[in-house]
Amino acid sequence: MNGKVTTARTRLERGRSALGPALELVHTGRAPTRAVLTAELGVTRATAGAVAAELEALGLIRVDSRPGAPAGSQGRPSHRLSIDPGGPVVLAAQVHSDGFRAALVGLGGRIVATSPGAVTVSADPAQVLGEVVDAGAKLLRETGLRCAGAGLAVPSAVAEPEGTALNPLHLAWPAGAPVRDIFAERVRDAGIAGPAFTGNDVNLAALAEHRHGAGRGAAHLLCVATGHRGVGGALVLDGRLHTGSSGLALEVGHLTVNPEGRPCYCGSRGCLDVETDPLAFLTAAGREAGPEGSLLQQARDLLRTEYTDTAVRSAAEEIVDRLGLGLAGLVNILNPDRIILGGLHRELLDTDPERLRAVVADRSLWGRSGGVPILPCTLDHNSLVGAAELAWQPVLDDPLAALAQA
Repeated sequence: MNGKVTTARTRLERGRSALGPALELVHTGRAPTRAVLTAELGVTRATAGAVAAELEALGLIRVDSRPGAPAGSQGRPSHRLSIDPGGPVVLAAQVHSDGFRAALVGLGGRIVATSPGAVTVSADPAQVLGEVVDAGAKLLRETGLRCAGAGLAVPSAVAEPEGTALNPLHLAWPAGAPVRDIFAERVRDAGIAGPAFTGNDVNLAALAEHRHGAGRGAAHLLCVATGHRGVGGALVLDGRLHTGSSGLALEVGHLTVNPEGRPCYCGSRGCLDVETDPLAFLTAAGREAGPEGSLLQQARDLLRTEYTDTAVRSAAEEIVDRLGLGLAGLVNILNPDRIILGGLHRELLDTDPERLRAVVADRSLWGRSGGVPILPCTLDHNSLVGAAELAWQPVLDDPLAALAQA
């Protein structure tokens, strides 16, 4: 009798230790059925069934009551697994040079609700983060959903372990602002449950794309993006962000691609940050940035509507060539198995994909040996989704403990 009890307890402990890995498989779409979950976890069907049932009892996933199989498939039908649409959410927030936005994001990277956003950012980070948290708290009240935590994306390297915005160059915030502490305090003051996290916006975009978008399946994923101002980069290795010894890795915006180019905010000249961002494109095309709309939107509109104009096409080619030079250097150093581009860089890739790929292949050792796939990011609001991933990580690590705390 004691032996049976011990065996049952061992199975229960094994099943509960698999809750996090199982949830991550469903969260990232890698286990659409209970049969796949069983194979991925390397457990028995009974254990996988118990794990799925417990995740369903926690309100995290749904298990189809009747097994089914896609049309034309062979083999035994299996119960389909999906994210529970009525399950908990996390508060995700993003601040950039042209405004900020709050959203509620469920498991699976699904944006449940968003605030209208703001178009100006105060020089006081405490005021801005208070406003964005208030917007998120309003969404939670309106939807009545449970909250498991909060994540914030900022356009700055975030130093670890302090959680300070080291160089918010395109905001009027002071260097070294303690954004993580401020955000966590505002989250607590708003009565929002769960832990609060902060990260660099491009890092978080890369994490979101790796789990839910164009970076799925990549072992060594390089992401380079230009949003509203400047250029950022990120590297995801085996599913985890590579942030370096103190959170400051992959500051690719300060690679020199034009030694005689524009002065950069960092004190150098001709960096990717000022040679390939939306303002650089508008300037190269001979256009003045207008007061209406973000720089990113103005650059996108110009590229989409006036690409046949000689000056616009020439400017796009100039930006592509400099971007390709920077990417080639990164390929030589990092040897990624996939590159994804976001923001205006995605639009430039879509406009003339062969030119960019040719520049990278010509300038990089690994590019000449077969080429690195260069793809556009596919997620809308990927930095917001990535901020949510920070908040979801404790739940993915230990669903029982994290939800009990929240």
